[in-house]
Amino acid sequence: MDKNEQHWYAAKVKYQTEKKIHAWLDEINVEHFIPLHTVMVERAGKKKKKEKPLVPGLLFIRTNRRTALLLPAESQIRINYMRHLETHQLLIVPDKQMQDFMFLLDFSESAVRIENANLKKGDRVRVIKGDFAGIEGELIRIKGHKRVVVRLEGLFSLATTYIPGAYLEKI
Repeated sequence: MDKNEQHWYAAKVKYQTEKKIHAWLDEINVEHFIPLHTVMVERAGKKKKKEKPLVPGLLFIRTNRRTALLLPAESQIRINYMRHLETHQLLIVPDKQMQDFMFLLDFSESAVRIENANLKKGDRVRVIKGDFAGIEGELIRIKGHKRVVVRLEGLFSLATTYIPGAYLEKI
């Protein structure tokens, strides 16, 4: 593995420090992604939309291994990288998985469901037509409908809305 090769690393930070770490990573020009979703919050009888972390304390940092290892020491915030369960190496999320994950989170909230349950493994598929064209994942059924799941191993999964079988090809 090239020392300067960039990868997405999954990391945990202290609860409610995501905005602070986001600002710091922006300041030092390190690419990162914090998965957010919109929720309705009611205060003093008024409803307001608010973006909140999908998984509190979770973020992804795209950099080389050396920089990834230096960031926790340079940060005022504790950064703990997640590790692969078998190899105990820093958990690297493949670029294609990360692109698909970011695309689905950026898509209409009514078209994507967040699935935290352990889903049964199915066929690997690629969506070839429609709004989700290019997305790769596993074909599953939820409530009798075909959906494509994009998994971030050891973290969680996102499932699309119903996708017709004609829009899918087996990988």
